[in-house]
Amino acid sequence: MENNVILKAEGIRKVYPGTTALKGVDFNVYQGKVNVLVGENGAGKSTLMKILSGVETPTSGKITHNGSVFTHFTPKTASEQGIGIIYQELNLFPNMNVAENIFLGKELESRPGWIDHKEQESRAADLMKKLEQDIDPRTLVQNLKVGQQQIVEIAKALSEEVSILIMDEPTSALSKTEVDVLFQIIDELKENGVTIIYISHRLEELIQIGDYITVLRDGALITEKPMEEVNLQWIVSSMVGGDSSKIFHSGNRSIGKTVLSVKDLFLQGSVEEPLLNNVSLELKKGEVLGIYGLLGAGRSELLESIMGLHEDISGEIVCDDEVLGEPDIRDRIQKGIALVPEDRQREGLVQSMSVSHNLTLAGLWRIVQKKVHIGSKKETESVDNMFQGMSIKAAGPEVLITSLSGGNQQKVVFGKSLLTNPKVLLLDEPTRGIDVGAKGEIFNIMNDLAEKGLGILLVTSEIKEIMAICDRVIVLSKGKVTGHFEKNEISEEALVNASAIGHMTTSQRTKREKA
Repeated sequence: MENNVILKAEGIRKVYPGTTALKGVDFNVYQGKVNVLVGENGAGKSTLMKILSGVETPTSGKITHNGSVFTHFTPKTASEQGIGIIYQELNLFPNMNVAENIFLGKELESRPGWIDHKEQESRAADLMKKLEQDIDPRTLVQNLKVGQQQIVEIAKALSEEVSILIMDEPTSALSKTEVDVLFQIIDELKENGVTIIYISHRLEELIQIGDYITVLRDGALITEKPMEEVNLQWIVSSMVGGDSSKIFHSGNRSIGKTVLSVKDLFLQGSVEEPLLNNVSLELKKGEVLGIYGLLGAGRSELLESIMGLHEDISGEIVCDDEVLGEPDIRDRIQKGIALVPEDRQREGLVQSMSVSHNLTLAGLWRIVQKKVHIGSKKETESVDNMFQGMSIKAAGPEVLITSLSGGNQQKVVFGKSLLTNPKVLLLDEPTRGIDVGAKGEIFNIMNDLAEKGLGILLVTSEIKEIMAICDRVIVLSKGKVTGHFEKNEISEEALVNASAIGHMTTSQRTKREKA
């Protein structure tokens, strides 16, 4: 196997103030293969990838590529070595359009000093077509949903001539259909001699696509094996010493009366097609109701509309027998609705604030004394209780939120919502980009909340999760409800078929109906 190693990291150590992220890690990258790297949040995966792409400099160790030895890479030398990366946290400029982001730093010129925008847009359109996405290259990135932004990140990497492509959580916001398209592209890249380094917390897809697997734990190398020699249970055991069967389960809960009723929600998007087209649903106390669909189905827009984020929404929303008035986020929070957004970095957290202040931000109205002063004792008690209840791993509540791993940041977003004392919890991709251990903890939290009578509306792209934890599932396609399944009716085939209805041509629909 050693003869096929195109890139080798040896004894890589990375020390930050107060912590050692990597403890002398060795990592082999096999040429023309998909090299899977796994580990819990905080295991050091992203740090190692940043070192290989030149963004971070190792404290010690060396990198060997094609026989040449380096003490470190810079972004420029990594690029010169043919190494590209899709980052876990999106690395896009929101005020620039899709084409400009894709070709940023490698702009196409019509003549020296003049950017050829037309050619960039044409090539960007070709990349979108290859990725089977209907995204206009002239659309500002800030107007795209997280899943669409992730597609742009992938297109950005595919636009470069790379020999090694690092993919750090490339599918975390994609549905099964989009993942299948990406896997087809990965197969094409392999056929063209491109080597892939692949990081994902979706363990099943690692088995499907990987050739070799390397496991990190607490900044140290645990093991490396050919993928054909391992299974799902082995991966989980190597990462956390747990059992995957314990991750995906639903609790023992009793379903109560209706706590949220949504009737005929309509939200106009483009002139041609509404984002939500008369969507209706009911959520009961103690119930986990899943919302499934492809990118652009209207899943996030549904949660945002219930939360009061869209002023031009029409329809009726009733929470705990009270008809909610005009869209007003503060009013919705105080009426018992809380949202855990899909993009925790931009919409769920304030990066410059501490863990403590992030936790209490949405529920300040509950700890304010005499309408002016924040009750410090009450705030401290709330934060301490949430730290314990959510098992948040941090040096303390006063550290910056950015010092936490992705899984612990997600727990803080959860905790912030729970401190508002909600009756309805809206979860938009709550396990996106977090490891199997943190997923299990999030599932346990969801089960505990549902057992206590909280109504949970869950949007997720991971079918295994939605099948395991949901009591019912509603499928959206292009803003319409195209499927409604009780617990015993939920299956992968049923969900995928219902989510594709709005995307079928007339002939495809006719064939399906005849079948």
